[in-house]
Amino acid sequence: MKFLIAIFLMALTTAAFSKVDCTSEPKEKWQDQQSFRKKLEADYKIKVFKVTEGNCYEVYGHDKAGKRVEIYFNPVTGEIVKKK
Repeated sequence: MKFLIAIFLMALTTAAFSKVDCTSEPKEKWQDQQSFRKKLEADYKIKVFKVTEGNCYEVYGHDKAGKRVEIYFNPVTGEIVKKK
């Protein structure tokens, strides 16, 4: 039982440290989601486009070379904040 609790706590800790925060700007200042996604489609084949808890635009898909990507964008500036 202690082993299961330890695994659970490790999972929670990992999730807490993996959160990416992109902006604290109000959504009125964010780029339009559809327009931003359209721009990205020139470079990526997007499977998932979503807004995260950390106020990022997050994309899952593939780049032009077919490599899997997970990218977090600042929705105000459009800059990449984190890329996996």
